[in-house]
Amino acid sequence: MKVLILTQYFPPEVGAPQNRLFELGQRICEEGVEVHAFTAMPNYPKMEIHNEYKGKLFCEEKIGNIKVFRSYIYVSKNTSIIARLLNYFSFVFSSLIFGLFKLKNYDVLICESPPLFLGISAKILAFKTKAKLVFNVSDLWPESAEKLGLVTNKFILKLATILEEWLYKTSDLITGQTQGIVENISSRFPLKKVYWLPNGVDLSFYNPDLVKSTWREDNDFSNGDILLLYAGIIGHAQGLEVILKAANLLKNYPSLKFLLLGSGPEKNNLIKLANDLALSNVFFFDGVGKDKMPQIIKSIDIALVPLKKLPLFEGAIPSKIFENLAMKKPILLGVEGEAFDLFIKEGQAGLSFEPENFIDLKDKCVQIANNPKILNLYAENARSYVSKKFNREIIAKNFYQYLLQLTK
Repeated sequence: MKVLILTQYFPPEVGAPQNRLFELGQRICEEGVEVHAFTAMPNYPKMEIHNEYKGKLFCEEKIGNIKVFRSYIYVSKNTSIIARLLNYFSFVFSSLIFGLFKLKNYDVLICESPPLFLGISAKILAFKTKAKLVFNVSDLWPESAEKLGLVTNKFILKLATILEEWLYKTSDLITGQTQGIVENISSRFPLKKVYWLPNGVDLSFYNPDLVKSTWREDNDFSNGDILLLYAGIIGHAQGLEVILKAANLLKNYPSLKFLLLGSGPEKNNLIKLANDLALSNVFFFDGVGKDKMPQIIKSIDIALVPLKKLPLFEGAIPSKIFENLAMKKPILLGVEGEAFDLFIKEGQAGLSFEPENFIDLKDKCVQIANNPKILNLYAENARSYVSKKFNREIIAKNFYQYLLQLTK
């Protein structure tokens, strides 16, 4: 079997879809499948083409067991809708132009959405390469773009909705990253095959028994400090102001230290807010590669996982949950809906607070500060739960068997 993954995001970029798609591809390779990826020149999240790829329109390389094709993409730090659309459509057209000339036949083409518009290229390339089209939905577009205020133009939203419905109707299989996404699509298109393809974790890479770390000491934190870590994109959707506002109320709990690791459009605003509030208990760190994360997670006490309080996010499962739980680190979850049901209610792997409610977050932090041993039971539950339900090895094997049925 030959499989092509068409995605705007792929390593060496750091991020949730990049890791998820690469890990899925690697594991399908282990089943004897030949896996290729067609992606853009790496640029995310800083919106700068990496130095070694600058000036290139097309290139080929190999990452792990996956042969990777890359084509041109327009990038800009401008966040306007025009710049955003140019970013999306530049890769749609470059992947289509180079794909028509460079790609041979495949059995399956997996297209990652968002961006939704990449589905245009996917449809044409699937026809050209005689492949079954699997449309993988990790975020419901254009619904999420509209509710987050990323796209407000009604005409563009209408066109995007028409495109979304057409892609769902004409794909051979739709896969959804969360059960909420699967249920949403299944309710609207009851005759379509929709498969739950969740994110997961590499339990051998994120193994607390094998990871040694001096990160806490290297950054001048003491053993008595309680380190609460947010690691990921520092963007609008995460609502990270809640952490700083809670930290402002916790200045009389010197053991509590709030760490924000990563980059994104909201980072400078948060640094300014921290300075304005004179927060000595909040620390900002630059993002690091995946290879460094086990050492950092090993050194912290609890992972912060917030999102804004929007109905849209009730079906969201932030990817950072999996790595932290695998490292036996409980979570302090500010997400309602599916994530709460899975990891707090069922998995008993941490505490929760109401999204954007900094008073509730403060209260949970006080609870932890007054009784740090409360984290021990959650830590034990954490790895056990993700091992049973979100092991990437098992997820990939099950998906491979499904692809075999699809291509018969």
